[in-house]
Amino acid sequence: MFQRFKTSHVEPAPIETPLFERALVSCFFGFLILGQSAHSEIYDSAASGAVIDWDAKPHEGDLPTGAFWRTFESKAAGQAIRFYVYLPPNYKSSGSKRYPVIYNLHGNGKTSFQRFGNMELLDEGIRDGRWPPMIIVRPNGGRTTFYKDSYDGKIPLETVVIKELIPYIDATFRTIAMREGRCIEGYSMGGRGSTRLAMTYPDLFCSLNCQAGNVPRTSEMFDPTKPNEHPNNYLGPNKRNFIDNDAFEQLKKNVDRIRGKLRINIFCGTKDPGHLVSIRDFHQALLELDVDHTYLEIEDMNHDRKATMKLYSKIWFDYHVESLRRSGGLE
Repeated sequence: MFQRFKTSHVEPAPIETPLFERALVSCFFGFLILGQSAHSEIYDSAASGAVIDWDAKPHEGDLPTGAFWRTFESKAAGQAIRFYVYLPPNYKSSGSKRYPVIYNLHGNGKTSFQRFGNMELLDEGIRDGRWPPMIIVRPNGGRTTFYKDSYDGKIPLETVVIKELIPYIDATFRTIAMREGRCIEGYSMGGRGSTRLAMTYPDLFCSLNCQAGNVPRTSEMFDPTKPNEHPNNYLGPNKRNFIDNDAFEQLKKNVDRIRGKLRINIFCGTKDPGHLVSIRDFHQALLELDVDHTYLEIEDMNHDRKATMKLYSKIWFDYHVESLRRSGGLE
């Protein structure tokens, strides 16, 4: 069964969603009716504007209840890397119980130690009985990396997250160490990064939530005549890197491993033109490949993470929870 809908003032492509997504969309629109480090080495990559401080520290008092930082030794980066974890209230007292993990990728211009609102919201919801206990992991994505490996090897961010951090988390904490127990999400740059990583590694995750994250056709951005401009100065002179870092190309390549296995939720505000155009494009690509997903354009919302989270605070993690239940990651 399907339902078609569109927001007023815009003409998005037709949206087709199954039964649960219809309920979630109805809930979304119901809300809409109501309203709207100092001491570590910093790496940059080929003057591309991408930069990361692998040991970035939080400001005093920034970490919410249940959250803390930890480091691990990264072979790819050649040094210790700091990341952040939220553990649910009953984690220490629950014996051998294992928990699903949400990998939350932060947006551009910030670092992993800022904006912990999602951890605060999840903690509140778990204590209120709204959501089951889950773990959140926040990698450090630096600035303007889009969670990709730079061609010069200075910022191996995709490798760090996928090949090193996820195995470290599974070995260190009591996680459900399989795709049925993993979700990935992010806002803005984090949404862009989480979408590409989910399309590239669909066997690692059961749920994707792209929150106002640009989804560009990176393979079409290759231009060897402009080696000093982004993204050429980050991905380099080999077009293969652009193809491998294109969510559309990875979707086509891995569609049989995505369709019916990875649940996908995408949303963006109608007053966020810098992100909405490419998000609509990706939504249409999913439709053309018959990949079931939930798609939402939030009426009169600009690129505002706090406002969006406040608007949907009561259902913010519902999509991941349903994905985990369907996959068997939650009872």
